[in-house]
Amino acid sequence: MPLHMEKTPASSKLHFGFYFIGAFGVLALAHYPLLSLPYYWDEAGYYIPAALDFLHHGLLIPQSTVPSGHTPLVMICLAAAWRIAGYAPLVTRLVMIAFAAGTLVALYGLGCTVARRETAVWACALLALSPLYFAQSSLAFLDLPAALTTTIAVWALLQRRMGGFAAAASLAVLTKETAIVIVPVALIFLWRSKRDLSRTDWLSLAAPVAVLSAWAVYYHHATGYWTGNPQYLEYNLYSTLKPGKIALGLLRRMYQVFIAGFNWLLVLIALIGRRRMKKAQTDAHERDGQVEDSPRAQTEREFFLLTALLSAAYIALLSVVGGAVLERYLLPMFPCFYLALTMLVDRLPLAAMRVGLVLVSAGFVGSWFINPPYPFPYENNLAYADFIRLHQDAAQWLSAQEGDPRILTAWPATDELSHPELGYVKKPMRVVVISSFSPPDFRNISDGSFDLVYLYSRSWDPPENWLRRYRFLARVNAYSPPIVPGFVAFKFELRPVAVFRRRGQWVMIFAKKQAPISSAAGDF
Repeated sequence: MPLHMEKTPASSKLHFGFYFIGAFGVLALAHYPLLSLPYYWDEAGYYIPAALDFLHHGLLIPQSTVPSGHTPLVMICLAAAWRIAGYAPLVTRLVMIAFAAGTLVALYGLGCTVARRETAVWACALLALSPLYFAQSSLAFLDLPAALTTTIAVWALLQRRMGGFAAAASLAVLTKETAIVIVPVALIFLWRSKRDLSRTDWLSLAAPVAVLSAWAVYYHHATGYWTGNPQYLEYNLYSTLKPGKIALGLLRRMYQVFIAGFNWLLVLIALIGRRRMKKAQTDAHERDGQVEDSPRAQTEREFFLLTALLSAAYIALLSVVGGAVLERYLLPMFPCFYLALTMLVDRLPLAAMRVGLVLVSAGFVGSWFINPPYPFPYENNLAYADFIRLHQDAAQWLSAQEGDPRILTAWPATDELSHPELGYVKKPMRVVVISSFSPPDFRNISDGSFDLVYLYSRSWDPPENWLRRYRFLARVNAYSPPIVPGFVAFKFELRPVAVFRRRGQWVMIFAKKQAPISSAAGDF
């Protein structure tokens, strides 16, 4: 029996509802300053418009935004919550926190199945405190709900509850289509377990495949594509199927899993714990001629196998597909991953285990606020909130200008200024769309097509940016320097009229030199 192991009372299963209420309350309180923020990036660009289309018109495939093939369960849940409680960012954030709380409860239940209770609690704490999970807990994306359903599917599979697995895995693919990787993972797991699959087992494995196939047929009938759209497929599939890009994607995914966000410290301590476990097994074999093989030890080994298979499947899949190498796409594997690492740390002496996990927790919390010395998606920590608040300030300033000026900017600011339902403006503003802020994008822009230029930091670019200092890293990450605002000012003979800054991010608004401005803001 592993060190510190204890049995979990069967009656605790009756308390999961109370655990959910407690987890929801703690998460909601921790996110209190963020609950009323307007929508961020892809929230504004796809998920919220898609949910509104279902709310107002019952559309499973959105028409107010470009359809991307995503399965619709999360959007349906958001629309149902808005129908009951009213449409507001607060309602949206609380729905997503409910998914986050459910994931913690599911992880606790899984943890109590394969480890002692304290280990399960530590795994839940580490997941909740990890910067990616904490940031994503209130954002309307698909990956965290997929983490909930995937964790339940793993829990059911481990207990050989194939009906529960079929239901959870089917909900997982309805949450996000990439969750289908749980099916080959389950098939390999059952095969490795030397289990003769019954007809019920095969039907359970086939259920999520049938659900996703039905969605694909429906989507093809409605759009002519099995998934996505031409631009989506080119960016996320065709452009990535090259050996060099696959190798680069694999390296970046390995970094995100094992190093980023203070994961490296947890992995390091877990490796020390694994070494201690191997030594204990070797000593037991030399002393008794065999290694302990209790039912709990067997369940533990099966969980490690499942976690390894699930992690490998997600890393492999997301190294091959997906133009944007976003860390949140890996969220469905992180609950099991953190639990497995915590179980390895549990091989250390109790005091050492607790000290090590406290240090990891402190590193995770620090990573909420400390940005790395290289570009990263703002959504990986609380930098996304700085982005939203900056854009709120800019939108408020622009709304105060007279004459309904034409504003040249790039997405997502274009949607923020033209769609009041996103929470930035009270009435639509006139926007002139540019695809990005790279110099070539300004070549076909005439100076008579706009009145104001709205530039902002689209990616993190610290003064000591490693990708600017080290050419190798720049080539590996296909890095291109961000726009220099002075270039735009010089090209169109503009003057800065407003500047907003927050923790290394910025917004700059320019006007033509002779244009009247109602007010100026910021430092120039």
